[in-house]
Amino acid sequence: MSFTPLSKWRLFHIAKAGCVVAALGVTLAGNSFADDHPSVKRTIAEQFIHDMQEGKIAEAGAEDHVVQELIIKRSIPITYKYINILMNTPNAFGPGVACTVCHNSQDASKSYRGLDLSTCKGMIEGTTEKPKHTVFTPGVDPKRDHLIRRLRNNRMPLGLGFENSTYTPSHMLVKNWIAEGAKNDDHFTKNVLPLFSTANAFGPNTPACTACHMSNQEPPSFHELNLSTHAGIMLGADSVAKGVDKSTKVIVPGKPELSFVWQHLAEDRMPPGISPAEARDHPNTTILSAWIKQGAKCD
Repeated sequence: MSFTPLSKWRLFHIAKAGCVVAALGVTLAGNSFADDHPSVKRTIAEQFIHDMQEGKIAEAGAEDHVVQELIIKRSIPITYKYINILMNTPNAFGPGVACTVCHNSQDASKSYRGLDLSTCKGMIEGTTEKPKHTVFTPGVDPKRDHLIRRLRNNRMPLGLGFENSTYTPSHMLVKNWIAEGAKNDDHFTKNVLPLFSTANAFGPNTPACTACHMSNQEPPSFHELNLSTHAGIMLGADSVAKGVDKSTKVIVPGKPELSFVWQHLAEDRMPPGISPAEARDHPNTTILSAWIKQGAKCD
């Protein structure tokens, strides 16, 4: 078996990343036993070599490329031991303090929201300060749950600091409008809709929402989201890329806490103060998500 220069380059850089690929060297001299006996289950190492031969290894590019290729695609079990290290390590999800500096107890007088990220039990139980809620559901994709979206979603308007209030009159008008059914009425037309086209409506020195979200075409509108009309808001995001019937709804009438518009206006990305220029799909965020999807096992 021979490798192309590109294949050799891939192996070198993946091994350099500190993963277990170095152990694959013993199979490089010839075809593995599993290649000659299809009924025999390949080891992880043998499957990796096979996928390289078949051209199934994606080109490098994404921030979490190595994690996707070596861990996620091969369903490597994630241990809580590693998750605990992440929770206690500065810069684990981007520049900032460790999660457990702020979230280390279920006592809300000592730990923000009474969220304990220092133990597996605490992570699964979630916040204890009212209103209590879990931050993810074991065994379920956590992309839209509190924990992962706080690590991925930037607060809007983009770049607005965590020290700016999320309880301004403008914020409350949007939240209450959603809570009351997100109706297309005179109140919406006169009081709510103009906020999206007004600079500084949700924070000082910030552009209007419609500066970035003004149509259902990208470019120029990010995520094909149009915040200039009621119809555009209710249509949601990515209606062209996904199709109108599968567009991402950004408003859930009656439920601001489940509405992406409100989440982005009111929730700060963690760690606090992280730049919106930092990659949203950090390798460790991907691993944390995988642990949750695998059942968030504590052993």
